Amino acid sequence: MGLMTKAEYIESLRKLKPTVYMFGQRVEDVVDNPRLRAGIEATGATYELAEAPEYRDLIVTQSKLIDEPINRFNNPPASIADLVARVKINRLLGRRVGTCFQRCTGQDCLVALSVTTYDVDRKYGTDYNKRFLDFLKHMQKNDLAANAGVTDVKGDRSLGPNEQPDKDAYLHVVEKRVDGIVVRGAKCHQTGSLSAHEIIVLPTRALRKGEEEFAVAFAVPSDTAGVIHVVGRSSLDTREQDGCDCGNRRYSKYAPTVIFDNVFVPWNRVFLCGEVEFAADLVAYFSAFHRQSHGGCKAGKIDCMVGAALTMMAYNGTEKVGHHKEKVIDMIHRAETLYGCSLAASYEGKPMPSGTYFIDPVLANASKIHEGKEMAEATRLMIDIAGGFVADLPSDRDFDHPDVGPLLKKYLKGSAQAPVENRIKMFRLIEKMAMESADTISDIHGGGSPAAHRLTIFRESDTQSKVEAAKRLAGIED
Repeated sequence: MGLMTKAEYIESLRKLKPTVYMFGQRVEDVVDNPRLRAGIEATGATYELAEAPEYRDLIVTQSKLIDEPINRFNNPPASIADLVARVKINRLLGRRVGTCFQRCTGQDCLVALSVTTYDVDRKYGTDYNKRFLDFLKHMQKNDLAANAGVTDVKGDRSLGPNEQPDKDAYLHVVEKRVDGIVVRGAKCHQTGSLSAHEIIVLPTRALRKGEEEFAVAFAVPSDTAGVIHVVGRSSLDTREQDGCDCGNRRYSKYAPTVIFDNVFVPWNRVFLCGEVEFAADLVAYFSAFHRQSHGGCKAGKIDCMVGAALTMMAYNGTEKVGHHKEKVIDMIHRAETLYGCSLAASYEGKPMPSGTYFIDPVLANASKIHEGKEMAEATRLMIDIAGGFVADLPSDRDFDHPDVGPLLKKYLKGSAQAPVENRIKMFRLIEKMAMESADTISDIHGGGSPAAHRLTIFRESDTQSKVEAAKRLAGIED
């Protein structure tokens, strides 16, 4: 089929029949549910921009695997240029949708699997890499979107997977059959699982001998029997259901918990099964590559925040206020630092034995630590500039009310040049970007906890060369 248009992508989701629950009710129509559709539209932007002539050369590339044009989100990087393009695409899309576009994690899984399945096969003579490449061809030929099932619920975190009172706290293999495996467990924080055609599952942590049942990687369609999506709550989510007071009128983010209730996976879709020593590799490659992506998309989101702050300065009549300009500059330099760090991680990338190019993990994790702190500061600065109505603006329904509406519009008027309706809309957008918990909390925990980012930096850094440099300057000879 080749590259899909956005319209074809939307229609392809209509053909899926996933099991979905939200707000205590079964959801039969995923695509036209207003809460979920806003997230689907965000992923749809990755298809929409691939159609646009001005962006096609950036987002579309030629596959060496199927010798056809493909969307880069289904392309494990094969060069430094591919790594750099990913960051640029993410910034473009982050600016476009102002929230998560929900397709990065699928590519992160493809990268992790392209590297690790090759390494497992070299050690054990398995055929995981062939299975993976067949699956990758399927993704590329049909321009499918994938979701990453990585984060297990983990139960009692003081206990390992085998020590849990209920082993299902970590997704694991409960049966091996001639034709495949049966798995049970749950993956949480599954951003955009209903915007995706495929769910790719990886282990959530390093494993050791005796934990073979948890060392499993595979892919299944998102509507596979036994896969249950339970959509998580997020700040402001019922506004989308009500069609009222929505700040970002086009896009949003949702993140289900996905339950695997005795799900059958055929062998041709199993990419790791019991090789415990490679679980850590899958986690490390996935998480480092995902952390690199954030420097692009979050820089794009800050671009939107800067635009909102500047617009509010115009609407509020504070364009010439010096300390507001200084705050905007502070927001801009945070965006550029994130972006620059992710670009540096790309330019310092290297080829792996499989041929896939991988980023510099130290720079990628440095970018993510910076994001966790500086996105919050950029948000604070945006709100500071905008003013207090971000917190308690009356409802659109009040503004439309024949009695109180005209009075509210009278008293909410700012600059004479700015229509009051526009000022109200911009307050709503700022509220959404600041308070959409499904997105803002990912600034801290997306791709792993801040502690994990710090540990990775220390583990991957060449500390010995730094020691040697200091001793040389001090005149110390060992």
